[in-house]
Amino acid sequence: MKVTPTALPEVLLLEPKVFGDERGFFMESFNQKLFDDAVGYPVTFVQDNHSRSAKGVLRGLHYQLPPHAQGKLVRAVSGAVFDVAMDMRRSSPNFGKWVGYELSAENKRMLWIPPGFAHGFLVVSESADFLYKTTDYYMPQAEGAVRWNDPTVGIAWPTLGADPQLSSKDRDAPPLDQANAFE
Repeated sequence: MKVTPTALPEVLLLEPKVFGDERGFFMESFNQKLFDDAVGYPVTFVQDNHSRSAKGVLRGLHYQLPPHAQGKLVRAVSGAVFDVAMDMRRSSPNFGKWVGYELSAENKRMLWIPPGFAHGFLVVSESADFLYKTTDYYMPQAEGAVRWNDPTVGIAWPTLGADPQLSSKDRDAPPLDQANAFE
């Protein structure tokens, strides 16, 4: 597995070794030891989630606060998304900074988003199936969100020719300066 640090040092871009020929391909999508070595500490995943979204759907920016903060290992298994992680730790010199990468069935990349970071993605293909491994269970009372288009954050979402499709929760999310954050 190739591990690439991002501009946010705790967020990692992971690329599995893919063995392909005319029959198709094989890859190890997850190996606990290699993953723990890559992030530098043991990580326990407790829940796997799968979402399917149409082109132009934007989900996020979501996170969970302590004591239910979640780390996420995410990947697209069909289609393509522009995936974003943003630092939500007020004590961090990177608070409010973000990184974004295309994750697709074709490039097979994964993104590790540790606890303390918000996550969101925009579907840039006709549809996308997206998998999340999480380090804590979903707890609605711990959920936080930041407005996807907060101008103080300035995420450079791809332009698809129309406004993204949002849930009411994402449409009504507060800007960063009004959002609950990690200390």
